[in-house]
Amino acid sequence: MAAKLYIVYYSTYGHVEKLAQEIKKGAESVEGVEVKLWQVPETLPEDVLGLMGAPPKSDVPVITPAELSEADGFIFGFPTRFGMMAGQFKAFLDATGALWRTQQLAGKPAGLFYSTGSQGGGQETTPLTAITQLVHHGMIFVPIGYTFGAGMFEMEQVKGGSPYGAGTYAGDGSRQPTEIELAQAFHQGMYTAGITKKLKGTA
Repeated sequence: MAAKLYIVYYSTYGHVEKLAQEIKKGAESVEGVEVKLWQVPETLPEDVLGLMGAPPKSDVPVITPAELSEADGFIFGFPTRFGMMAGQFKAFLDATGALWRTQQLAGKPAGLFYSTGSQGGGQETTPLTAITQLVHHGMIFVPIGYTFGAGMFEMEQVKGGSPYGAGTYAGDGSRQPTEIELAQAFHQGMYTAGITKKLKGTA
């Protein structure tokens, strides 16, 4: 039976979603892994999102907390708000109490990816603080470390991401994920899918 990997994200302006799509491609390159893309519920009213200039949501299905129990592994993605995960994703995780009480996520691998507005905006603090959510569920944090190789040492261009996971910089919103950031996202999907498959016992 194929290992099920869920890529679950929240994206306001589309940067995190672009990373999620590339992560999905990387994960799907691993044979024996079934990959599904989900987004978490929006908590802001439509009129507020309109004032923020946020584009309409894509047709990626919205996940419920209970559906997390069906997966064998996860890669969670979100933009940064003051160096931590966005409130929409935190609200979703806050609703997973029933899964916590029954330990349905314990022992499952989980990676993280993210977007920040600036170079000092939380490329490391965001995943670092998000690990607490995984810990309370007993999930196994899967960082990419330096497995991306030479791309981890890129110094000639601005590059998001870190050993914690793939990342991008949104700037004022006009900057989009670059080729190397997307390549790192693809790598994270492939890498985490491989680990999920091994832990599932289907390798």
